[in-house]
Amino acid sequence: MIASRSFAGLNYAFSLAMAVVIAAILTTALVMQFGYGELPCPLCLLQRVAMFGIAFGAMQNFRGRFSYQNDGISLLFAVFLLIVASRQTLLDIYPRPGHEYIGTAILGLHMPVWSILIAAAALLAYAVKLVAIGGDSDLPFVPVAEFPAIKTTAGVVGAYLIALCAVNLVSVIVQCGFGECHTMGYKLLQ
Repeated sequence: MIASRSFAGLNYAFSLAMAVVIAAILTTALVMQFGYGELPCPLCLLQRVAMFGIAFGAMQNFRGRFSYQNDGISLLFAVFLLIVASRQTLLDIYPRPGHEYIGTAILGLHMPVWSILIAAAALLAYAVKLVAIGGDSDLPFVPVAEFPAIKTTAGVVGAYLIALCAVNLVSVIVQCGFGECHTMGYKLLQ
């Protein structure tokens, strides 16, 4: 059981790290939107939904005990992110009038390309985690309460992710209204 406890600590630390990284990425997206005035396109908004889904799956592990179903939620959203980002990258790979990459490039890459890399990194990280500690059948029986520092930090990160999600939801409603969404401006402010 001692080995299971140390594996459980690594497992919870992994989930927390995944949530923190996704929160940082989503924070950057909101800073680009509000700080630089770069409105997200509909496919960019779907990529944000996918990233929130990855973080949601990771954060579910802090609601008592670890569950492989929560990792499954994150993996499904990582695949969804990869599909949406690949579609947008392929649409924009040869720029057409009105369909160029939207937004500023960061380190030479636009958001859809970054999203492909983020999805691939998330899938790879989960694969490595499952190879390293995925066979430990005792993981679900070690509650997060045995790791108070991780549990406290996860509570703060969870609250921050909820706030990010709320800000994102409000900005989407203001941008899109309740109809079709475009990057022409904030529909409800016109």
